[in-house]
Amino acid sequence: MALLMQMPLHAQTASLRIEQATVITDSIPDNSNQEQDVIQNKFPIKSFIIPAALITYGAITMSSHGPNSINGKLQEQIWINKPHSTNGVDNFLMFVPALSVYALNAFGVKGKNNFKDRTMIYLMSNIISNVIVYPTKTFTKEIRPNGKKYSFPSGHTSTAFASAEFMRMEYKDRSALYGVAGYLMAAATGYLRMYNNKHWFSDVVAGAGIGIASTQLSYWLYPKIKKAFSKNKPSNTIVMPTYNNGTFGLSFNKQF
Repeated sequence: MALLMQMPLHAQTASLRIEQATVITDSIPDNSNQEQDVIQNKFPIKSFIIPAALITYGAITMSSHGPNSINGKLQEQIWINKPHSTNGVDNFLMFVPALSVYALNAFGVKGKNNFKDRTMIYLMSNIISNVIVYPTKTFTKEIRPNGKKYSFPSGHTSTAFASAEFMRMEYKDRSALYGVAGYLMAAATGYLRMYNNKHWFSDVVAGAGIGIASTQLSYWLYPKIKKAFSKNKPSNTIVMPTYNNGTFGLSFNKQF
């Protein structure tokens, strides 16, 4: 009889231990989302290896214009030995990859981001590129092949490769051919800068690196900026890109 009276008590004790174990297990914090955020926010160092190499090469060979240098030999082959008239194709070709992104979206070929996000990313890319290119031109005062100043680095080429990388990033999940097309147009822009005797090869190479890096940095920074604004920005505040006299910027409109 005593044995029968003890059995329910042991059963209750075992049940209580199981419940306690369950509570302890359930109370362990789930850090999977935090770990995922850390992975997503990690700086994409590998994406900057090629741009850094291009910029470094351009900087090292910037002032090497002798007949035996790559800069000198290419200018001789493209311009000196084959005199020709210049053209302005490069003035608009540098924008074609980015414009193609908007055209493709308009015709139903959707890219990675919506209109607002991709516009802000492209705008940010151009701002970063210009902030790097034009102070560098002023600082180096490198002479162009045609005798004018401010050769290094090539702003047209930087814009073109920023545009090409923008196209690649928007459509890389659809097909690599979009990126190839964008980079072919960017490379053509760089060649035309040498064809028109406006830049040395080193200017073009460095400009390409700056453009690619600017777009990569924009794709990494923009989600962080957007998240910060979504937390702190009231609903009656509007942030819009602006373009005036060749300068990109941001406008803030707040209603009180």
